[in-house]
Amino acid sequence: MTGDEIVHLDGRILRALAHPMRNRIVGLLRIHGPQTATTLAGRLGVNTGATSYHLRQLAEVGLVEEDESRGNARDRWWKASHQGTEFDAAALLQTEPELTLGFLHGIGQTYAENMFRAIDGWQTLDPEWREATLLSDWAFHLTPEQLTALTSEVMAVFDKYKTDLTQPAPEGTQKVTVQIQAFTWEHE
Repeated sequence: MTGDEIVHLDGRILRALAHPMRNRIVGLLRIHGPQTATTLAGRLGVNTGATSYHLRQLAEVGLVEEDESRGNARDRWWKASHQGTEFDAAALLQTEPELTLGFLHGIGQTYAENMFRAIDGWQTLDPEWREATLLSDWAFHLTPEQLTALTSEVMAVFDKYKTDLTQPAPEGTQKVTVQIQAFTWEHE
């Protein structure tokens, strides 16, 4: 697997991602590029032993790999083996319901934490970044086909702006995250 590929979740990979810290580690490696267990431990607020353990679990299923172009006998550098994740939630819910729900809850928690961190930082943002930031939602009456069309169109826009976050940022840019969730409200 190369860094540009998409990983397709199956039960085996889902089991490896069952621990929320592993999702966070993969995300950090995808966004910030190769890092050591020590660097990851600092970012996550845990000890190096924990990150080393989780990195080995992720490597066993091919989600991360050692970056042999870096490091020495003392420091092992790790990188994500992919830049995106795809999964068929309906199929995984049939075969691994508890793991799938746990995985999805972990993703939702990460999204919420990202949003709260951004809100906490708004006060100190440069005015132009504050004005460019958006926190909003919309509600529609849609069929499943219309929702699929809508999300496909949005994804096409995202593809237009896709960049390699592991490379140095071009002048005047910053790393930006755009979160999207589209779901029914039928369970209210």
